[in-house]
Parts: sequence; structure tokens; C-alpha cells
Amino acid sequence: MIQGDKRLRVVFAGTPEFAATSLQRLIEQQSILNIEIVAVYTQPDRKSGRGQKITASAVKKVAIANNIPVEQPVSFSLKYNPEQGVSGKVSRETLEKYRPDVMVVAAYGLILPLGVLGIPKFGCLNIHASLLPRWRGAAPIQRAILAGDTLTGITIMRMNQGLDTGDMLYKNICPITDMDTAQTLHDKLALLGADAIVTVLQDLPNYQKKAEKQIDNEATYAEKIHNTEGQINWQDSAENIHRQIRALNAYSYLHDERIKVLAAQSIKQDQVTTEPAAKIVSVGKKAILVSCGTSNDGMKRLINLTVLQWAGAKPLNTEQIANSNKINDGDYFEMVD
Repeated sequence: MIQGDKRLRVVFAGTPEFAATSLQRLIEQQSILNIEIVAVYTQPDRKSGRGQKITASAVKKVAIANNIPVEQPVSFSLKYNPEQGVSGKVSRETLEKYRPDVMVVAAYGLILPLGVLGIPKFGCLNIHASLLPRWRGAAPIQRAILAGDTLTGITIMRMNQGLDTGDMLYKNICPITDMDTAQTLHDKLALLGADAIVTVLQDLPNYQKKAEKQIDNEATYAEKIHNTEGQINWQDSAENIHRQIRALNAYSYLHDERIKVLAAQSIKQDQVTTEPAAKIVSVGKKAILVSCGTSNDGMKRLINLTVLQWAGAKPLNTEQIANSNKINDGDYFEMVD
């Protein structure tokens, strides 16, 4: 964004890879956009992985690699939290010292109160992974797949006190294919998000002038994903189960063993069956066929599982499974009560 010879002072706030993609792009485009990223805000380092080692966020790693100051407050709330031992007053004062013109926020994970949203001269812009007002909230990518949406995208919005309710400045559309998973869609949207924020910052006054209010009665909410949502109910339709596998950490039980279902083929509409739900109809080298519940058209279909993982073991493809005798024709996955 050109402001004469003055660079726009940008504070970036984000935590995971989705946000790191946009941060990296903004760093690369600083000269072209006439901006200066003066600070990066991210969640405190946390334990992760099997070894539970304290690990910096993806955003922090990008900031450090580019010599950008990093701030990791635990809260911006003015209410003192004795467990955290800090007040958000200090966090706000630190942010003010950076004199931000704009704050770019992407999957930050920390609530920004009204007093914080008002600190940057041109407000706070959020990179949201849906076409608002559809899928406001924590898990828009997974919810879009679960719902069978064929389109999603990125919305750049001006943040307010509500949950993803702010005025929309720009949208970038992304198709959802029937083989997109939460990870592949995440990666596509991360790149689109980076494109979108660059586009907006190139002409911020114009996009702010044309900001569009959301229609609240068209909103849907992407609630946080719970682990139990991953358990497959084989009475459900093959189409819904396929979406569940693509969107979540799907799993089922066989012989009292928990098995992750990592991948499945697209549903074949002519692959109908009369077998009971949860029955493993065929274990072959190209697919493991499992009978599902009734679809909307009244037909029962098979789902073709292609990658499974037993606890403590590596993922196995169908050929490896067929040669292992871990699953046999006629076995049944456990039903959900």
C-alpha cells in the first residue's frame, strides 16, 4: 500500500502453517507493497509431537528466520488471571509501542478484545478460510467438507467483537473436489489467503471503502472438531462416511483394535450392495470394500478404503493389508452405539 514515501507499519498475528504461508508472502512482498512488518504475534511455545518437546509455532519460525521481533502474550484481557500471572494491560502497551497502521490476523488463536482491535490505525484484518458468512468459527475447512460443499474460499474481513462477523473486504473462491482432504484444502486455502491479503494491502483504502456487511441470517457456524466425531458410524451413507474420512481423523474398531482410516476412493454410484452395514465384503489388493448404510436415494453402497493404520504401526495400503491377514472377508467393523 503506497502512502507517499511512508511505509505501512504491519503487525502480523498468527500461529500455524496456514498463517505462516501468508507471513512468508508478506515478507517477500514488503518492498512492492511498501509495508514494513514491525512485529509478529504468535501463541506461546507448546509441547508437541511424540516426544512432547517444547516447539515454536510455524509463524514464529518464519519470523525468527527473517529477524522480525516476536511477541507471545498469553492474553490481551485486562482482567488479571492469577494462573497466568500476567495482565493483558502489558500486552496492549507493548502492541501500542509498535505503532501499527494495520494488524493482519490469521489463525492466531488468541481473542483480541475491542481495546486491541482499535490500536492499529486502519484496524485488524482477518484472513478467514471460508466464504463468509458461511462457516464462521474454528473449523471452517473440515465443516465445509463434512457438509458436502463444492465451493469454499478465503475472506479478508475487518475484525470486530463478534465471531467472524466483521465487514468483508475481499473474497477468493476455491472449488472443493470429491478427493480433497482437510490437508489438501488447507494447503490450497493457505496459498489463496496469501494472495488475498497481498491484493488487499495493495489498495487498502479502496477495499475498506467498498467493505460489505455480512448477512447474519445466512451465517453457519464451524464448531470446533471433537475427537469423537472421527468415529465412523457404518450405518451412515457411503457418501457421508467418505466426507468424514477426508475431513477428520477418522477411525473404527475391529477385533477391539482401534484402526485409523486414512484414505478412501471416491464413491462409485453403481457400487450398490445388500450386505449389512459395517461388513467387510472384500479385502483386495486395490481396495477394501465395506458396506455402508442407506444413501439419500434409498440405495446402500460400498466404500473403498485404501489406507489404514493400526495403533503404533505405519500406515498400510490395501496390498500390504491383503498380504497381512489383518482383515478378512466377512469381518465386521464395530458399530457405534
